[in-house]
Amino acid sequence: MKFGSLPLDAALGAIAAHSVRLDDGTIRKGTRLGAGEIARLAAAGHREVVAARLDAGDMAEDAAAAALAAAVAGANVRADTPFTGRANLQAAAAGVLRVAGDALDAFNGVDEAITLATLPDFTAVAEGAMVGTVKIIPYGVPAAMVAEAADAARALLQVVPFRLRRVAVVSTLLPGLADKVVAKTLAVTRARLAPAGAAVTSTLAAPHATAPLAQALRRAVAEGAELVIVFGASAIADRNDVVPAALVAAGGEVVRLGMPVDPGNLLMLGRLGPVPVLGAPGCARSPKENGFDFILMRLLAGLEVTARDIARLGAGGLLTDIAARPHPRAEPESGEAGAFAAVILAAGRSARMGGGVNKLLAEVGGVPVIRRVAQAALASRAQPVIVVTGHESERIAAALAGLDVVLVHNGAHATGMASSLRAGIGAVPETAAGALVVLGDMPLLSPALLDRLMAAYAPQDGRFIAVPVAGAARGHPVLWSRRYFADLCALEGDVGARHLLAANAEVVAEVPVTGEGAFLDVDTPHLLAEAQAAVAGGQAGEEVRTAPA
Repeated sequence: MKFGSLPLDAALGAIAAHSVRLDDGTIRKGTRLGAGEIARLAAAGHREVVAARLDAGDMAEDAAAAALAAAVAGANVRADTPFTGRANLQAAAAGVLRVAGDALDAFNGVDEAITLATLPDFTAVAEGAMVGTVKIIPYGVPAAMVAEAADAARALLQVVPFRLRRVAVVSTLLPGLADKVVAKTLAVTRARLAPAGAAVTSTLAAPHATAPLAQALRRAVAEGAELVIVFGASAIADRNDVVPAALVAAGGEVVRLGMPVDPGNLLMLGRLGPVPVLGAPGCARSPKENGFDFILMRLLAGLEVTARDIARLGAGGLLTDIAARPHPRAEPESGEAGAFAAVILAAGRSARMGGGVNKLLAEVGGVPVIRRVAQAALASRAQPVIVVTGHESERIAAALAGLDVVLVHNGAHATGMASSLRAGIGAVPETAAGALVVLGDMPLLSPALLDRLMAAYAPQDGRFIAVPVAGAARGHPVLWSRRYFADLCALEGDVGARHLLAANAEVVAEVPVTGEGAFLDVDTPHLLAEAQAAVAGGQAGEEVRTAPA
């Protein structure tokens, strides 16, 4: 492959290496330059373009990514359609991911142009979860290189499906152990098992003593349990303690007591005949992920866990602050009705207006600015509509009276926009695929624009963010897939998400718009007057229509 600056008269058929913004739109990177694109570049005054041209024997980036993803996908792993040289790999079943580490190293060692990143070996995954991604760095690579990498790593990724379904829970009791602790532990355990398709089919209680616990263990297995979990009233401190001693008394064996994972150190793994028995550490009473989950999920997939397997968990075993990780859902293939929430930011102090005026309460066309924005969102397909308040929150709420919006107060609004964004994103329902981030001071916003942004969302084509554009200018609102919520919530201070757009440019869908609806915010008295004049004169066009008051 050849890469560099080409004269326009030599660029026909080459691949644009970078996006080029023109007054009439953008030529996106990766575009194969035809006569039309070259004419547009020439009309804009360009004489050269940075581009790539494939050599004989090269494979284009998407073809190479598709071939390699197909090669590395083993049992219960499927490859997505490639885009921009990337092919994601998804779990075709819920289970435990297995990664052949040596084969992965061999794959990534073929050439720097070919890469594969995966989740760690033994990660528990939901059906549809992304487990790996093949990325071709340049716009094309030699076909021989693709073949070498494919041969080095056939089926290196597979998902072992969860198969154990019947779980017995045995609780030992001591004076002072509240019933509500046992009940909460059962509820947490049921929730922990549910993503694996398993259920608590038997619950037993016994005094915290060797003989009665041994009897309870034998009964649980006799009743058909495929896995037994013991929650002791007291932590296991030694192999001669009550829980391991009871397992041995019941005719079982202790495989390992203690694990190099924290929290989770005091776990016991044993067997009663063919049935695995887990002595749960105290942290397993909490829904937060801990070392107990590492062993539980392997067992639910029917994988053998040895003492050596547990001993090797030390690297990465310090889990002092693991954030909760919800199980991924398949992304909608397009902007479905109701798939996106609208988050309206309405917490600011209107500092640029002067005179103590709250711009959100100023009227445009006889309606407060914030009410016009909320009406536009409500008239679109977005749901729910969330309004983040802060400064003068009671007056903002009064201006929205009667509208079906969710009010979320940001007590830290004085720290800047980022805190309001966190508050709004935190209120988006788990069922939503993403959110439209809407500025509350844009009274010319229309429902049609919001619907067009949602329609532009196309994960099957690699479009996870949508933004309105006119020429080289980008406007608001911006639609974000849920996969970027963590990045949005990590913002600090009075800063927006402009740098996130730049960092994820390859997945941004640009939606061409006309009018001022996506661009005019009423930050100053002059801009407020412009909005009022546009509505009064009926000159704002399609982008200003809102729902009736």
